[in-house]
Amino acid sequence: MNKKQKKVLARIVISVFLLIILEILTSEKIGLPVVSDNGAIRLILYLIPYFVIGYDILKKAIRGIMNHQVFDENFLMAVATIGAILQGKYAEGIAVMLFYQIGELFQSYAVGKSRRNISDLMDIRPDYANMEIGGELEQVDPDEVEIGSVIVVQPGEKIPIDGIVMEGNATLNTSALTGESLPREVSTGDEVISGCIDMTGVLKIRTTREFGESTVSKILELVENSSFHKARSENFISKFAKYYTPIVCYSALALAVLPPLVRLLLFGLSPEWGGWVYRALTFLVISCPCALVISIPLSFFAGIGGASKEGILVKGSNYLETLSQTRYIVFDKTGTLTQGVFEVSGIHHNKLEDAKLLEYAALAESFSNHPISKSLKKAYGKAIDQSRVTDVEEISGNGVTAKVDGVVVAVGNEKLMQRLNVAYQDCQHVGTVVHIAMDGTYAGHILISDLLKPHAKEAMNALTKAGVTNTVMLTGDRSNVAEQVAKELGISEVYSELLPADKVSKVEQLLNSKREKEKLAFVGDGINDAPVLSRADVGIAMGALGSDAAIEAADIVLMDDDPLKIAKAIRISRKCIRIVYENIYFAIGIKILCLILGALGIANMWLAIFADVGVMVLAVLNAIRALAVKNL
Repeated sequence: MNKKQKKVLARIVISVFLLIILEILTSEKIGLPVVSDNGAIRLILYLIPYFVIGYDILKKAIRGIMNHQVFDENFLMAVATIGAILQGKYAEGIAVMLFYQIGELFQSYAVGKSRRNISDLMDIRPDYANMEIGGELEQVDPDEVEIGSVIVVQPGEKIPIDGIVMEGNATLNTSALTGESLPREVSTGDEVISGCIDMTGVLKIRTTREFGESTVSKILELVENSSFHKARSENFISKFAKYYTPIVCYSALALAVLPPLVRLLLFGLSPEWGGWVYRALTFLVISCPCALVISIPLSFFAGIGGASKEGILVKGSNYLETLSQTRYIVFDKTGTLTQGVFEVSGIHHNKLEDAKLLEYAALAESFSNHPISKSLKKAYGKAIDQSRVTDVEEISGNGVTAKVDGVVVAVGNEKLMQRLNVAYQDCQHVGTVVHIAMDGTYAGHILISDLLKPHAKEAMNALTKAGVTNTVMLTGDRSNVAEQVAKELGISEVYSELLPADKVSKVEQLLNSKREKEKLAFVGDGINDAPVLSRADVGIAMGALGSDAAIEAADIVLMDDDPLKIAKAIRISRKCIRIVYENIYFAIGIKILCLILGALGIANMWLAIFADVGVMVLAVLNAIRALAVKNL
């Protein structure tokens, strides 16, 4: 509880204590006649707890009138409570203000709890960067560090800027970014992103971005700007309150004036001004739209805060609302459903031992930085002696030829084999096939496959359970590879060998074929996915390894690249929207019922207090449930 909340709580306690004392002093059995029988003294004494608890509301109401913004909840509370006091209903007037402040305290606490979730994320902002100047470490502002500078990160410190480890090994805590507690090991040559906490060793990092363009800055910008994108439900409530408050104020005025005049002028009866004015004041208290105005934005805010704690960044409540209606999810393949990391998955049709064939292939490819070459060298797993390799020739789009220990080795695709007139054998398995020929004779082939992400299959099952009816994969990869991946994962539709423009066209077709209320989400990670992410109803980007363009174009960013988080994001959005509609129906339903009872004179000020403050407290407590997303 912050300082402001403690002050409000203290005022509530003091007001309750004073009200109880005054009720005792003015009671018929044990009250003091000097207090109970003297109207002026009673009024003065009751005004003390009234101003203690309500001075800030009165001040806001006066400020609103002066600024020509009359019709708000502060004005309603001020008119209703002052009217009740002028009618001699002192306890009821104070109680209305008292319970309103209790409701405001609940709301303040709920917002604070949501903000703390966001603040936990904001803690990833680094305060400084260590630079080695004159042989000593000096703390500088991260904004002052240029690209290519070497910074030092010590145990317990945050990595301030994205970069590549030049020296050192360490364990990184990435939970603030990804929502996952599993630490990550890094060593020389690894890429690291800002916002992670160094838990063990000293790292020297060469920066690859300026601070303003680094991961941590992008994340903070996304979260800070999320409030600018409002959902339709929020916009509805804002417009509703704008027209609703003046209408109920004029209705209350009509309730106070018209029935007495009708009684007097048409029927010649006593107008009973006091009774009708009391009904009008009760009507005003009941009509206060606090429950809707406060709880709806709070529900979205809590949902976004809870999602961010799980490593799911939502750029606005409108995207949360759209995600809840998603029935089509379209995936990119490489880097989204697969790891984008090629590994040797088989060696076939070889006469040499597997290890020997792999050794010749790795040595021949040892001077290349192509992903295929890297995967061969990684599979070989030993130090490569490049002195054994001579006469290296890289043939673009074909492969490599080289002499390894005097043997002419050709490593590449079927085009290279055809170029060298070597009879080769096709592979029956799905993946990238690397053919090898030695001294002009076919020696076999090595199969290299892009591995599926660990939770990819589980993610598809989770999406089905979450109510997603169609899963589609779009990829530029070959059809046999795409079909195999789709079959393994259980994806219903697959389109392969697509250019970026083809992906946009395909998404356009899917958007036109679905029902109006069904929404389509696209999940991607590469720069070529940016146009599709923008075109979909909601774009979801893989944040950890994804390109800046994809993250910029997306509406939702998954910080740990785990496709399983997509289903979790959908469940969070649906829970949030469900809470929003629960609050709308509950608040409006109770309001209408109590307004009718108030107008008929059945409801008194105490029922009005429940209809206003009670409903607000219940709606706020319900909104807080949107924060609980851990086990969704």
